[in-house]
Amino acid sequence: MVSPDQVEAMIKGEIPDAQVQVLTSDGEHYEVIVVSPVFEGKRLVQQHQLVYHAIQTEMLTGAIHAMAVKTYTPQAWESSKQAV
Repeated sequence: MVSPDQVEAMIKGEIPDAQVQVLTSDGEHYEVIVVSPVFEGKRLVQQHQLVYHAIQTEMLTGAIHAMAVKTYTPQAWESSKQAV
């Protein structure tokens, strides 16, 4: 089992300037929200690939069974908060 803090650390290890929120109800299925300027100019699939690369070992070993990923640039994140 991987803790949310460990998932956050793995993502920040790959994307140091990221703001990361990790949610899990069972320690195997996760939802992450990652905000970073590194996503600027990248397609959504490229953004998600960066996040999945950070946790690929845990995905391959089954320590993380599933992960829903939401990625935002800082500007898109601010816009999404204002839309709510």
